[in-house]
Amino acid sequence: MMFTTRKFRFSIDWLLIFVPLAVVLHFAAPDLQTFTFIASCLAVIPLAGWMGQATEHLAEKTGEAVGGLLNATFGNAAELIIALAALSRGLHDVVKASLTGSIIGNILLVLGGAMIAGGMKHKVQKFNAQGARSQASMLTLAAIALVLPAAYHYLGGKEVLLHEAGLSIEIAVVLLVTYALSLYFSLRTHKHLFTAPEEEHGNGRPQKGEPWSMKRSLTVLACATGLVVLVSEILVATVEHAAHTFGMTGVFVGIIVVAIIGNAAEHSTALLAAARNRMDLSIGIAVGSSIQIALFVAPVLVLASLLLGPKPMDLVFTLPEVLAVVVAVAIAGQVTSDGESHWLEGVQLLSVYVILGMVFYFLPAS
Repeated sequence: MMFTTRKFRFSIDWLLIFVPLAVVLHFAAPDLQTFTFIASCLAVIPLAGWMGQATEHLAEKTGEAVGGLLNATFGNAAELIIALAALSRGLHDVVKASLTGSIIGNILLVLGGAMIAGGMKHKVQKFNAQGARSQASMLTLAAIALVLPAAYHYLGGKEVLLHEAGLSIEIAVVLLVTYALSLYFSLRTHKHLFTAPEEEHGNGRPQKGEPWSMKRSLTVLACATGLVVLVSEILVATVEHAAHTFGMTGVFVGIIVVAIIGNAAEHSTALLAAARNRMDLSIGIAVGSSIQIALFVAPVLVLASLLLGPKPMDLVFTLPEVLAVVVAVAIAGQVTSDGESHWLEGVQLLSVYVILGMVFYFLPAS
């Protein structure tokens, strides 16, 4: 049964009680870290729902492209802040694992779930194929940016350590410039490629209730994001203890568990948008968030590591992480290339995500 945004929000608002509960447990009961972790996970769900509703109202006024960008930006804010905190403690492996998990989680789990949610209600959903192919090309660039530093590290011999840090900084600058130009492309010079057909003709978009004002939408989005950041910090502080309790490795927690919780905002909004037959917005959220992680968040972290932490962070990811990103980008590019989607394509994306999850679960901690 499909729920409207209002019904969806009403059904999960009671989970907001876990926001203060997580804070109280974190400061008053430090010995109950597993319960604190569970409370933090549950607290993120209703906050993500509010973020999703605010973004939908913003998209009504700004268009699909800007709406997707806003959701991706606010959805990744918590991950960026958490990663900066981890950088200050020198936890580079944790940061890289969370980045990998966010990239594959968005283009496999979020997009796959959105295609299933939309496909259950609409037999075939259409979206702008040219815009989707443009985003797929950006994802390919993200995969290249991960493959080449890893290849240089593992194949370059003993002298790679002398140039690795400098190479990562130079690649980070290139990625940031490319990301800025891609925003100019999608929001100014070629914004028609990222506009849904319903938006061009002014119909096909259901109006549920009174639309929010721009001020209200931004206020709700900012407040919900701030609370997500607070709860996410508590979640990360307890995730290692919870992982040990549940018998999970640090790699699995970083790539799968933390990424799923950190992307809860994108999950809810992309699914709701797809259910309302707004696949351009849904793809913009899922794929756009992965692009932003790879081309903006990761380079920013590399540059920020020059000021934070004991040593600079590089862009050398492990071979399993690189392979996971390459596989995810390849299948995501295929299913979005024709401008149409259905529920089976969503199942295919989720199948790849489950397979990768099993691989990372059984991957040795070393």
